[in-house]
Amino acid sequence: MEIIIELLKSVLFGIVEGVTEWLPISSTGHLILLEEFVSFNGVSEGFWQMFEVVIQLGAIIAVLVIFWNKIFPFSKNGEVLHIIKRDKLYLWLKIIVACIPAAVVGLLFDDLIDALFYNPLTVAVMLILVGIAFIIVERANLKKSPKITELDAIDFRTAFLIGVFQLIAAVFPGTSRSGATILGGLMLGVSRTVAAEFTFFLAIPVMFGASLLKVVKFGLAFTSTELIILIVGCVTAFAVSMICIRFLMDFIKKHDFRVFGWYRIALGAVVLVYAAVKTFAH
Repeated sequence: MEIIIELLKSVLFGIVEGVTEWLPISSTGHLILLEEFVSFNGVSEGFWQMFEVVIQLGAIIAVLVIFWNKIFPFSKNGEVLHIIKRDKLYLWLKIIVACIPAAVVGLLFDDLIDALFYNPLTVAVMLILVGIAFIIVERANLKKSPKITELDAIDFRTAFLIGVFQLIAAVFPGTSRSGATILGGLMLGVSRTVAAEFTFFLAIPVMFGASLLKVVKFGLAFTSTELIILIVGCVTAFAVSMICIRFLMDFIKKHDFRVFGWYRIALGAVVLVYAAVKTFAH
């Protein structure tokens, strides 16, 4: 019975990850609130710190499945994969360029960033600030047409600048990686659809890298319970991500991101109030 309860908790975390990783509303902000009410029993502190990052692998696999034809750089000639599709190769080069800022800072200062900024106050402030930024940018873009409406039109300079926005999310929890890169794309004249797609693709090396880093730090000393919890969380995150990514791509064809801005502001206020109540309670 106890293991079933733990697996249900893992499913819940997978659902939250699958939804909040792709919508620009900050998975960190939601996980902070969820962690206060739901925690695993019988797992180590090291496993928990690893779990909340590695669960993202399920979400990443969903991106690979949905966008495979847009990102796979090879084509078949008979049974052999050897013809490189140049446009997709250039796309991956742009993704790598965009990932450089976050990768460098993450490798050098991962533990320091966690110690300094991983707290409810930082998360709440960034939720609110980026929410306000979404509302301002979308209102400013109402009468503007995007300059970049195709993935191929993103040049290396634009890719790098979007990567700088991703760096902000890597440093300040609550910013939302997808929120920061989509917002950066909008500010640079990228259409909503292209900004969202490029954001999804950027997540592939970033999340794989972050997951690998956490697994290496944790080691492979899983208990059987921990391994089952991790697998269930990843599978759930994958299934929910498949639904959520398709929903977002359909949603932004007819709507802008302002609704997410207002939601972020509301969630940031909730996190602030919760943190204040918790502080006074102690």
